Amino acid sequence: MRVVVVGATGNVGTSVLRSLEMEDRVESVLGVARRLPGLRMGKVEWARADIIKDDLVPHLRGADAVVLLAWLIQPSRDLNKLWMVNVEGSIRVARAVAEAGVPALLYASSVGAYSPGPKDRAMDESWPTGGVANSYYARQKAEVERRLDRFESQNPDVRVVRMRQGLTFKREAAEGVRRLFGGPLFPGVLARPELINLVPEIKGLRSQVVHSHDVGEAYRLALLNDAHGAFNIATDPVLDAQEIGRILNARPFKVPVQLARAGARLSWQLRLQPVPEGWLDLALNIPVMDTTRARRELGWTPQYDAGETLLDMLQGLRTGAALDTPPLARGTSGAFRVREFLTGVGKREP
Repeated sequence: MRVVVVGATGNVGTSVLRSLEMEDRVESVLGVARRLPGLRMGKVEWARADIIKDDLVPHLRGADAVVLLAWLIQPSRDLNKLWMVNVEGSIRVARAVAEAGVPALLYASSVGAYSPGPKDRAMDESWPTGGVANSYYARQKAEVERRLDRFESQNPDVRVVRMRQGLTFKREAAEGVRRLFGGPLFPGVLARPELINLVPEIKGLRSQVVHSHDVGEAYRLALLNDAHGAFNIATDPVLDAQEIGRILNARPFKVPVQLARAGARLSWQLRLQPVPEGWLDLALNIPVMDTTRARRELGWTPQYDAGETLLDMLQGLRTGAALDTPPLARGTSGAFRVREFLTGVGKREP
């Protein structure tokens, strides 16, 4: 089997490569990215391509499956660029899959594609995918889902899988995650569990996480099991202030939702951090996902629980863990994180 991974250098992409590298039935992998990495793996070749302007078909011909992971979270202040890459670029890849005659497309959707839903019970993949209105990320994930509906109706010979995963972390992605969500002013010392004594408790804030290595395994299983349709991917337990406090031995303290939103918005406007308050709105509104289908039909069993995933990420932040790819490497930030400041903290892509 030959697999093409588009957007192979990020958090999930490097974990998908890791899983495919260890799979005997996968003979070769082509990693496609805008910026070529220094990372080398035995079965992996690399190709440079931009999904919004380059001809993708030559890279996809002869593949048995394409895994579509390419997605921008920054620059959060340039919504047109985000739309062109995330929505138009994703559909360009899907069309190239059909033109190249590739029989399977696995797309990295997200819990963020779901419409607002309950936090007190888990919802399966039939929950509507209308997104959360105040989150550009959610709107764009939901739009790609709608366009994939149309793509599937027009291309019934292409097996389409949608992986709707929770917040995805691993130690080696720590630098990349910090750049995307914490910004250049985030001090690594804050990632030491013994120094985290308080956890903000915001009403309605309950989120699911999953370890990136477990996500990579979910993609491997979906490739090999002839799966189709949507799969929720997350681990237990659901994280709220009480659970995080238990993991970190910290005390929750109540913070009003409006105060948290105002703080997120003001700090974004002042360019102190790179994400607007829509990310908080997303976390407050997305439903809790039921992962039964992935466990039953894919045989997927996560190896990391939520606490282990969180602690692994914190260790990566403390130690500056990274991989030799542009999205994840420490050098991407420059000395003293100067390149992050030069992006305008969300105005341009890191």
